[in-house]
Amino acid sequence: MNDCQAAREQLLDAMRGRLAERQRAHFAAHLEGCSECRKLFEREQALEHALEQRPRFALPDRLRQKLAAQVAGAGAGEGAATRVGASARRKRFGRWAAVIVPSLAAALLAVMLVRGVGAPSQPLIDEAINDHLRVLYAERPIEVESGGIHQVKPWFAGKLDFAPVLDFSGDEEFPLQGGAIALFVDRKAATFVFKHRLHVASLFVFRSQGLNWPTRTDRAIGKLSGLSAAERGYNVLLWQDRDLGYALVSDMDPKALARLAQKLTER
Repeated sequence: MNDCQAAREQLLDAMRGRLAERQRAHFAAHLEGCSECRKLFEREQALEHALEQRPRFALPDRLRQKLAAQVAGAGAGEGAATRVGASARRKRFGRWAAVIVPSLAAALLAVMLVRGVGAPSQPLIDEAINDHLRVLYAERPIEVESGGIHQVKPWFAGKLDFAPVLDFSGDEEFPLQGGAIALFVDRKAATFVFKHRLHVASLFVFRSQGLNWPTRTDRAIGKLSGLSAAERGYNVLLWQDRDLGYALVSDMDPKALARLAQKLTER
């Protein structure tokens, strides 16, 4: 394992103070001499800070009081159970479970509804949103300023183990801001940053082999098939083209994001 791989595996432990003194010194020395790992570390710190600032939602008072009353009643029943035989205790426990388990299930459902949590999301969608947050909160999200796609794409040469395929140079509706290197799951990705009015859109291009790619598609993106999702206030489009994967993320209107994706896939 080389120093860069070791440093990336230690990112979270370093941010949360879980490294031993010797490891911490080695990690700091590596960041001092490796600008790429230092930028990844700064982006992870920015994402961690952003997640800490997200709003927290409490359980509704009425539901909390109802659960407290049911638990107290169950406790009283449990106290009485000590004065009867084992068979009676089992019966009471069954009645207690019949009351409290559905209530706890209802409480969990209520929390999920309050927080806006639905079915388990696709891992790649979560990764795309997290990487977009890194772009939004990084101090310097763009490593190469845009002078058009033919200036940005050559910048990636030697920094990636693949050549990102993209021809769209941006236009008046979606100007290209520039590019950067990102870490998508366990591999490097090319990041292209576009603007749409006050909205930022991140396009991540990465090797798709070995990833748990969604099995379903629900949207045509040019001549390709893709997957759309809306989570945490962001809209995501995922698609594959040969051996490359593409993830487009923004808080812009879904129709506007679809127009950008259409332009990105035109050849």
